[in-house]
Amino acid sequence: MLTPLRAAARSSLAISKHPMLSDFTDIMGRGSEAALDVVEGMMQRRGKPDWRIKYTTIDGARVRITEEVVLEKPFANLLRFRRESGDEPERDDPKILIIAPMSGHFATLLRDTVRALVPNHDVYITDWKDAARVPLLEGGFDLDDFVGYLIEFMRKMGPNHHVMAVCQPAPLTIAAVSLLAQMDDPAQPRTMTLMGGPIDTAAAPTTPTELADQRSMSWFETHCITTVPPTYPAAHRRVYPGFLQLGAFIAMNADRHMNAHLRMFRHLVEGDGESAAGHRRFYDEYMSVMDITADFYLQTLQRVFKERWIATDQFVWRGESVHPSTIKRTALLTVEGEKDDISAPGQTIAAHTICSGIPEDRRHNHLQKGVGHYGIFNGRRWREEIVPEVSRFIREMAD
Repeated sequence: MLTPLRAAARSSLAISKHPMLSDFTDIMGRGSEAALDVVEGMMQRRGKPDWRIKYTTIDGARVRITEEVVLEKPFANLLRFRRESGDEPERDDPKILIIAPMSGHFATLLRDTVRALVPNHDVYITDWKDAARVPLLEGGFDLDDFVGYLIEFMRKMGPNHHVMAVCQPAPLTIAAVSLLAQMDDPAQPRTMTLMGGPIDTAAAPTTPTELADQRSMSWFETHCITTVPPTYPAAHRRVYPGFLQLGAFIAMNADRHMNAHLRMFRHLVEGDGESAAGHRRFYDEYMSVMDITADFYLQTLQRVFKERWIATDQFVWRGESVHPSTIKRTALLTVEGEKDDISAPGQTIAAHTICSGIPEDRRHNHLQKGVGHYGIFNGRRWREEIVPEVSRFIREMAD
């Protein structure tokens, strides 16, 4: 619906920058041009961003990074960030599987997470695909399939690996590790790091958990589910569209986002291109969203947020009961942010009660002061304070 308005803004912006319109540089002209730039950027259609992780530094040396698809599935790839060491033997650093959220944003939202870990770890990530791009011939994808993918990815990683779940997949990661423990599977990870995840939503209610409690499942199905248009590869697939999730995120902090765009407008009027470019980079990432299959979205709402299957020990996967208390060989680290308003402190630390079979000396919680939800896995405090804690725990518990 926004395509005509977006095209008009883009055309007007191009005209305003034409060399023949050099007089269009007074304060009114710059203001009009800045307004068009902001509007066009807000409505721009964005695809999946690039990872933009080409190099890292190890022991003072610059090391090239290449992306390697280790396992390809219809709805996700298991992606490795291979460190090319040239003639040197490959470093035997701990293998870590980052389980990215499937909640509207692409896995590239965890770019800073990967970038901070890759110097000292052999990093893999679940690179989820946009459901609007997966043809109907590939079948459906629900919550059981998500857990099944995690199990398959962990088995592909082999013994002696570690997992880190960021946000939404934390309870489903517990389910996958529990199933591996119940099967005494050698692919059980050595450690499990859970970061800002809704493991027990009743422990600390937030706006998302309250919304889930207040609305019926029929309301969510009526208001949040739509069908992919015929112009996409997944035509006619039922999805929770990414733009709705983005709208929900923005609505939670509407004043902050409005002020950010007003600051960009001022930067453009003043000719501060560097600050405006930084704003664009952030919002190009933040506003790049993907669709989620309707089954996965609705089942997550019901089983994770409403009925709290993991927290109440009633999780069932393809007919098999899942019991987190059976996890004994996997050490547990939980990370919470003091100012997290999405998965508030208390929701993630609940994993220690739920995973009661893990010995006390192999469990630890880290509460990061002064950060919100995104600060747990992104930004200065993530790099300087949380990463050292995670790396230390992984190495100490690796045996």
